Amino acid sequence: MKLKTILMGAAATLAFGQMAQAQTENPGGERGRDGALGIIYWQAPSILNAYLSGGTKDIEAASLVSEPLGRYDETGAPVPWLVDEIPTVENGGVAEDLTSITWKLTEGLLWSDGTPFTANDVKFTADYCMDPEGGCAQLAKFENVESVEVIDDLTVRVNFAGPTPNPYGPFMGNQSPIIQAAQFAECTGARAPECTDANFMPIGTGPFVVTDFRTNDVIQLEANPNYRDPSKPAFATVTFKGGGDAEAAGRAVMQTGEYDYAWNLQLAPDVIAAMAEGGVGTPITAFGTLVERIEMNLTNPSPDLPEGERSTPAHPHPYLTDARVREAMSIAIDRNLLVEVGYGEAGRATCNLVPAPEMFASDNTGCLTQDLERANALLDEAGWTDTNGNGVRDKDGIEMNVMFLSSTNAVRQDFQALIKDWWEQIGMAVELRNVDGSVFFGGDPGSPDTFQKFYADVEMYANNFDGTDPQAYLAAYTCDKIPGPDNGWQGENINRFCDPAYEALVAELGATADLAERGRIAKLMNDAVTKDSNVIVPLVDRGRVSAHANTLGGVILNTWDSELWNAADWYRIAE
Repeated sequence: MKLKTILMGAAATLAFGQMAQAQTENPGGERGRDGALGIIYWQAPSILNAYLSGGTKDIEAASLVSEPLGRYDETGAPVPWLVDEIPTVENGGVAEDLTSITWKLTEGLLWSDGTPFTANDVKFTADYCMDPEGGCAQLAKFENVESVEVIDDLTVRVNFAGPTPNPYGPFMGNQSPIIQAAQFAECTGARAPECTDANFMPIGTGPFVVTDFRTNDVIQLEANPNYRDPSKPAFATVTFKGGGDAEAAGRAVMQTGEYDYAWNLQLAPDVIAAMAEGGVGTPITAFGTLVERIEMNLTNPSPDLPEGERSTPAHPHPYLTDARVREAMSIAIDRNLLVEVGYGEAGRATCNLVPAPEMFASDNTGCLTQDLERANALLDEAGWTDTNGNGVRDKDGIEMNVMFLSSTNAVRQDFQALIKDWWEQIGMAVELRNVDGSVFFGGDPGSPDTFQKFYADVEMYANNFDGTDPQAYLAAYTCDKIPGPDNGWQGENINRFCDPAYEALVAELGATADLAERGRIAKLMNDAVTKDSNVIVPLVDRGRVSAHANTLGGVILNTWDSELWNAADWYRIAE
């Protein structure tokens, strides 16, 4: 019975998820009846292939076009999307020994080009991501997958290397959509990033079709003529504007009414409140697993190293490989002040990479009290002292000069300024740099400024995982997911963290079904990269804040999947 526990929990929440989805449906009518929809993301999408980008703005934009077999609703419950039901042990979709999961596709689904959607597309998607030369950004979703086989046109089975209590990694959530085999057939392996047409204008099953894509700027879309519900989407066209900043995006929805939906309003609470007074739009907030954090680079990003060797395991970082240094930098930070300055009630100070659900959240509070005295003592203990009196600690001729990188955003720059001051109080010289979010999160292997390349000593950003189980998210920190020149600089293990003990925990979590045990193991994994090593330094558990026009109906903020998860159900409310 233990092996079924997690699957039974999923089944128990399914009915509510379907009910919640039904409640968001628009009033019905002809497709495209409500004209134009305007969406603004201040981080502009750079690509529309979720498998070639770890950036939320790219994955969410792509979700208007490309869809998974199942999604997570606003409560985190799994809901069927391109299938009639979520496979479970109870309905026979998951093998009794948990070594396979079988998906039965909804009959009659079409791609936007009018061709049939089949199990071959699902298998192709898995092979595409699991290609060792492909540099798939979502490879952790396919952890422990041995093979994917086509049973018939509407049935596909995922076979695991062993019992897999959480089989909902592949094809669940916005990070693992299905791509069309015919369109991407010549785009596998090392050729994946070269297929510009497919990566920018994917054929999908979603409510919209891309008609024009200007990278890092604007996307034009129109209603998918082959969408499975003839009354949806209500909007005939979508203008998806990217770039600018969070404040301009908020104003465009809540004050000027230029756009209908603004994503991720990372702004001070008083700024959002003032915008809402405009009476044109409404801010919406929900907590999930979004954590603002500082990432420590365990490798040397020095520009003196040859290209292709910077920020690779061949060259360890001159001081961040010392756990005492990383701990000192963590406890020098006043997280409560960061929350007060940046988020107010929409933020909570945290020491955890996984702050929710509660069963997976570690009792980890040691970093919440700033301790500059202890931080200085740790650096003294590590042998970093100011030998020449210039105010900067040094050792063996190397000074503690910190390049601190982040994306361009007012709150992040406020955080950078505060953290710079605290780190300077413990004897570090800190240089601040910020890069436009469209570039920072863009995943372009040719750019030196992506978060994956990590050409800095530390960098700050936020991300989260879809669904309520952190297995795939935590599995991203294994040795094989380190970005580098050999995989197109894709992968979420940007710290270049590689620990056999952690690898063993990943394997143990993947084979454990009992929910209490899964919680225990996940907490150990969280602690391994946070309080035990400070390779990742969590700062703020962020509530997601977005905004929609008062005339836009059907919006339900979802922190467990794409914010645009139910865009097919959005509609215009008559004024």
